Amino acid sequence: MTDELETRRRRASYRAHHRGTKEMDVLVGRYADDRLPGYSGDEIARFERFLTIPDPALQQWIFSGEGFAGIEFEDLVNDIRAFHGLSAAAS
Repeated sequence: MTDELETRRRRASYRAHHRGTKEMDVLVGRYADDRLPGYSGDEIARFERFLTIPDPALQQWIFSGEGFAGIEFEDLVNDIRAFHGLSAAAS
């Protein structure tokens, strides 16, 4: 089980660092480097789902702090924003 989780962590980290836009590679990738080592299987699964969201939506959520209230990833987006020193969500 531990090997499987480690493999999923590495794959999620790779995907976080290779999103398609440099800005999102940096924002999501650095966050993943810090948080993934402590994630449980369920947390990794949720982060993997988060990584399927297109960059334009993530950019809006992270940079503007709007448009993600009430979604599954609201606390994750808020944590990414706080990790990078962005102001509290405006949503």
